[in-house]
Amino acid sequence: MNILLIEINPFAPASTPISLGYIAAFLRSQGFTVKMLTLAQDTTVSLSSFRRLINSFKPALVGLSAYQRTMLYVIGFARFIKSIDSNIKIAIGGPQATFMPSAAFAEMPDIDYICRSSGEVTLLRIAQAIQGGEPFVGLAGVSYRAPDGAVFDTPELQGFRDLDAYPSPYLDDVFDYSNMKEAIMLTSRGCPHQCIYCYTPHAFKHRISFHSVDRVIEEIRWTKKKGVPRLWFADPNISFKPERLVAILDRMSTQGLETPMWLQTRADLVKPELIKQMKRAGVSTIAFGLESASERVMARLGKDLSLETVTKAIQLAQSQDIEVELFTMFGLPYETFDDAMKTLAFVRKNKVKIMGNTNSQQMQIYFGTHVARHYEDYHIRPMNSKRPGYLSIGCQYETDHMSHSDIHRIQDLWRAHSLDGGKRIVS
Repeated sequence: MNILLIEINPFAPASTPISLGYIAAFLRSQGFTVKMLTLAQDTTVSLSSFRRLINSFKPALVGLSAYQRTMLYVIGFARFIKSIDSNIKIAIGGPQATFMPSAAFAEMPDIDYICRSSGEVTLLRIAQAIQGGEPFVGLAGVSYRAPDGAVFDTPELQGFRDLDAYPSPYLDDVFDYSNMKEAIMLTSRGCPHQCIYCYTPHAFKHRISFHSVDRVIEEIRWTKKKGVPRLWFADPNISFKPERLVAILDRMSTQGLETPMWLQTRADLVKPELIKQMKRAGVSTIAFGLESASERVMARLGKDLSLETVTKAIQLAQSQDIEVELFTMFGLPYETFDDAMKTLAFVRKNKVKIMGNTNSQQMQIYFGTHVARHYEDYHIRPMNSKRPGYLSIGCQYETDHMSHSDIHRIQDLWRAHSLDGGKRIVS
């Protein structure tokens, strides 16, 4: 049985579709034929070429990654796929899908499944049901719409806690390395913290799962052999277990695997010796989550981090000539215009270049976040109360402390100070 996985992001250049890569490798290990398609800012596809792909590959299942700002594209592709062959089953997964209300099916007539649990095992269960001739029997980890239009929510499906149980998309050559500028890797998944604006902790039940150090090193060695010039570690907090990261960095340094790297972690999880080891192994850029430089605002975000800690982390990295990026947001709960200006001033004072990920953005209120579930308690007023069920509040809101025009003023000020016109790599 053939399965097509599609990543859609027309707002940024193509990057390694690491999540789909894991799913593809896992499904292939279970006997399915899988093809991945990445549609990005710098890729081209026509309706006729896409139709030819569907007609030649003949997928029984298409999986689409879903994000707030790509939902209209997802829905459009689903409609076009069904117009080619109405028997193809379509599933959506990813951050927008996990906590999307099932009522959204009413406005997504071409979507058959909303994936709620770990992508690998959830897609496998769907694929096995389709292959068995009963596409809506024995499902778990999904919400689905039956042929009669009835909507059902199935029990949660647990993924593997030991990430080495998943086949490697790199070692299994799922990706095309010919034009890969950087390999995006996940050495861990999840986050144990309580940040009110973040989807990840709730999605992973405030737990972290890990790959072994051996597996990580094996993948790094393989990508280096394939000529990939740079690594991008997408772990939310790669130094959550400092001794584990030290082991990875030491083995890179001693085994000739030094490679330019980007990684992110919390500012309170770095120490002087760790920063030096990062530099020796090739870390060129490190990103910290600042969010706000107003102590009053930061104290209410559930982040449990001080400005002093962030400042020290920046200085440690800069002392080793490691470029620093800071994730920041405006439009936060209880934040005034003056609070937002403090964040811009903090970034400039600490000589962090305002470009790429340091370009600030408005807080996005996504499904599954604490602030989405309790937005009224934070005095947030949605401006899109008639939005379709597949969209969360997103950035369409104002607060008791900042009007919509205030939020736009802050955005304009950040862009005025940006070195790249406000373009960012990761949203």
